[in-house]
Amino acid sequence: MIRKIFILTLLIVLCNHTFGQNTISQFGTSASGADSNRYDRNGNPIDTTAVNDASTIPIGLYSWKVDERLGNITETPIDTITHAFQNTNDTGGPTGHYTYLGNLGAPRISHVFFERKSASQEFFTDPYDFTVKGASDVVYTNTKSPFTNLTYYKQGDGRYGEERFKAYFAVNVNKRLGFGFDIDYTYGRGKYANQSTALFNGNLFAYYQGDKYNMYFNFINDNLKVAENGGLSDDRYVTHPLDMNEGKKSYNTYDMPTNLSDIWNHNTGYHAFLTQRYNLGFYEDVQEENDTISKKVFVPVTSFIHTIKIDHNRRKYISYDDAQNQDYFLNNYLGTDSTDVTQYLSIKNTVGISLREGFNKWAKAGLTAFATFEHRRFTLTDTVPGQPEARMPIDYKENVLSVGGQLIKEQGRMLHYNVLGEIALVGEDIGQFTIEGKGDLNFRLFNDTVRLDANAYIKNEQPIFYFRHFHSKHYWWDNNDLSKIMRTRVQGKLTIDRWKTQLSAGVENIKNYTYLDNASVIATEATETTPATYKNNVVVRQQSDNIQVFSATLKQDFKLGILHLDNEVTYQKSSDNNVLPLPELVLYHNLYLEFALAKKVLNIEMGADVRYFTQYYAPDYAPAIGQFYVQNPETRYKLGGYPLVNGYINLHLKRTRIFVQMYNLIQGTGEKSYFLAPHYPLNPRILKLGISWNFFD
Repeated sequence: MIRKIFILTLLIVLCNHTFGQNTISQFGTSASGADSNRYDRNGNPIDTTAVNDASTIPIGLYSWKVDERLGNITETPIDTITHAFQNTNDTGGPTGHYTYLGNLGAPRISHVFFERKSASQEFFTDPYDFTVKGASDVVYTNTKSPFTNLTYYKQGDGRYGEERFKAYFAVNVNKRLGFGFDIDYTYGRGKYANQSTALFNGNLFAYYQGDKYNMYFNFINDNLKVAENGGLSDDRYVTHPLDMNEGKKSYNTYDMPTNLSDIWNHNTGYHAFLTQRYNLGFYEDVQEENDTISKKVFVPVTSFIHTIKIDHNRRKYISYDDAQNQDYFLNNYLGTDSTDVTQYLSIKNTVGISLREGFNKWAKAGLTAFATFEHRRFTLTDTVPGQPEARMPIDYKENVLSVGGQLIKEQGRMLHYNVLGEIALVGEDIGQFTIEGKGDLNFRLFNDTVRLDANAYIKNEQPIFYFRHFHSKHYWWDNNDLSKIMRTRVQGKLTIDRWKTQLSAGVENIKNYTYLDNASVIATEATETTPATYKNNVVVRQQSDNIQVFSATLKQDFKLGILHLDNEVTYQKSSDNNVLPLPELVLYHNLYLEFALAKKVLNIEMGADVRYFTQYYAPDYAPAIGQFYVQNPETRYKLGGYPLVNGYINLHLKRTRIFVQMYNLIQGTGEKSYFLAPHYPLNPRILKLGISWNFFD
């Protein structure tokens, strides 16, 4: 499948090559933007009779992301960085901050609390944020010549290996209008039985950036199919293989028995996003540096904003082995049905008016007022009284009207801030409100610029729908008495680039923390030789007492010649480790050599990095709902204390990046406890490869 997608993408790129050559002529690549075929990308005259090479193709480009609510844009760098390229395909995150199930693209949750996202209405795809993108994650690109990036990752052999293919393409019709696509396909066959992942995420985007009218559009499709194995039936197959060998030297990973088989979670999603604004303003003459000719530039003063976002998600749970279900799960609400389905539809419209920064006598900063109306519909399976075999879909409809405002200052060098507030006035979420702000202060210290960032929020949130209602084959609840969740956070960060130092710290208080709890019940009592067994069940609970979380992170990099040592240390503390368990220390260290060969054309990084966190009661994983939850208090145990070491070499040759990595170097030594989630081991020692090409024509 990956090879077919790769070939198709190459054909698309080649077909667009001719179109791209015509596109260049509409831009102009000189300083004035005219005479496109007479100047190179640096504005120097070129011989039009000569053969074009890479140095004469106008590759200048910039990229940005768009805010889902008001359509504000934030510039983002193009993904061409060589440093740590080997970590760009790690489900555990580039510095190992995520707990996941071992396989590429498997569900994950951050064990660094301040990086953990709140549960969303798109509940079932939340754990797949390694590949799944939302509208605000789409990268738009303005480019003078067509830009393509192709990236391919492979790890392990063909039968049990993992592959990922990514393709990004962007082209402009003219200076204002552009479009492109982004494809991400992940296929992890799995080193352990019944563990495969097949994840597709693709998006199309288009934009128009005029003086008076701006438009940004994207359409996203997700198709995620994941096999569920419930983890190993006994951790000792990894931790103490000799005790389990039954005459063999050791078990192959794919021969180790798992708790479940013939179970899949299949999520599909379709998402459309359009934001547009009409600007009122005036034109003024601007004279550029080293240019005697002035040009007219439009200065927006007031903007009228409209945003529409449509999301449709469908989650199908598939389970064919009824005898297995009877043994493993406490409840089987849908009898012998092999599937249960839930769907979610959201249509959200936002309108606003913005008084741009610097043009209002009442507010020197930018000031925006907006109103949002959202319609949500959830479809669950329900039973029919008196007809045990009958099923019927039941719809829950919710409407919410909210209003809000934003105060923003982006101009200038010293101080910037962005404060936003929103409150729900009518509907299901009435009384819900958010006040959040962030800012940065830049000042000189020791002949260097120091940056101080701060962010804070107060949120009074309605628990998401699937915490309030959920009907499925094995779990069933209707919680009509859940209280709103009150969250208060304050966080700051100090950055000194010259010293390569970054220090951040923050604290959060949560009241009515809402979570999934393990409500499994005992099935068989323990004996002298066998442990007790439990039948699985999951429920939603709220912690009415306040929970506090403190976190501090220090990033400090050192360099001595070609020798580099990058360090990241996070300390965090939860006031309630029974409900919200967190590792107290999370460490990342990267020791490497960085140098260049072949007249500095070939750049090389080679070294090893290590990820480590202290032991804690890591969250368990519930296959029947596809979410992480608290461990069973009767059987819980701590995970952590295992240094995950990877050796690597990165190569960067012109527009090509390559890495070779040996993953989990010390597997087979020490306690061999390479588990991040209970009963879900990481992959054993494995060779990983990756290559990325950039094309600008």
